[in-house]
Amino acid sequence: MKSLEKCQICPRYCNVNRIKQEIGLCGATDKIKVARISLHQWEEPPISGKNGSGAIFFSGCNMKCIFCQNYHISTKNFGTILTIEELANKMIDLQRQKAHNINLITPTHYIPQIIKAIQLAKKKGLSIPIVYNSSGYENIESLKMLNGLIDIYLPDLKYYDDILAMRYSKAPNYFEIVTKAIQEMYNQVGLPKFDQNGILQKGIIVRHLLLPEQLEDSKKIIHYLYNSYQDKIFISIMNQYTPIKQVRNIEELNHKVNKKDYDILVNYACSLNIKNAFIQQGDTAKDSFIPEFDLTGVKEKI
Repeated sequence: MKSLEKCQICPRYCNVNRIKQEIGLCGATDKIKVARISLHQWEEPPISGKNGSGAIFFSGCNMKCIFCQNYHISTKNFGTILTIEELANKMIDLQRQKAHNINLITPTHYIPQIIKAIQLAKKKGLSIPIVYNSSGYENIESLKMLNGLIDIYLPDLKYYDDILAMRYSKAPNYFEIVTKAIQEMYNQVGLPKFDQNGILQKGIIVRHLLLPEQLEDSKKIIHYLYNSYQDKIFISIMNQYTPIKQVRNIEELNHKVNKKDYDILVNYACSLNIKNAFIQQGDTAKDSFIPEFDLTGVKEKI
């Protein structure tokens, strides 16, 4: 895979030779590493539906979010290796389990391998939608490689202020990079389309997680998204921030989101007359909502 010999798949442009097992910031070589494959019920309703989303949790990540709930796999790189053919077969297995879609979670650093796996899986009969579930911190040229293969994009837009992006995720020029990526995603998949059961078949949902003490930054993000796309996309406004041990010495992050702040953010979205949005109710900030990364659905650890 030539693109892995001098890797520029993501905006980090590490230029490492992953085929020779050199490792950039994402922690990946040319081998696909996966931590969990299962039916997943904790996505937005038109993604999870009744049967669940066919979630494939990839190891490693090109972001370095200090508060990441999936820290064990995103930063510590827990997982086991699958070949491209094995990954394709896992997609077929999820379809047999009646998953509503194939949900590629944190896939950015494996784009070349994933393309081959999707193409192979389609030859074997894969017909359900493919979801690309990412941080949004993407290289436009890499996204263009996915055109025609991805049905649903599920990116994050975490920060408006790049100071926050650097402080919490070590991600320079975050807002500019992610907003351009979202535009490319929208250009590829267009307006949302649903089947007769209300399951999303095509479109984009942009997720935003409210962080403690960052209400004003979140308002700017919601305003930007609606001003740019109106109701041509869905916006998922999330309150599930859960403090993990890695943030215990960071005072502003070492507590849950203030319920009042979340209510203010939702009311702000309503004041903009946003119609296509998802909100979270109740106490979603619990460790129990974090998947158990135990190689479920993969194979024995190598």
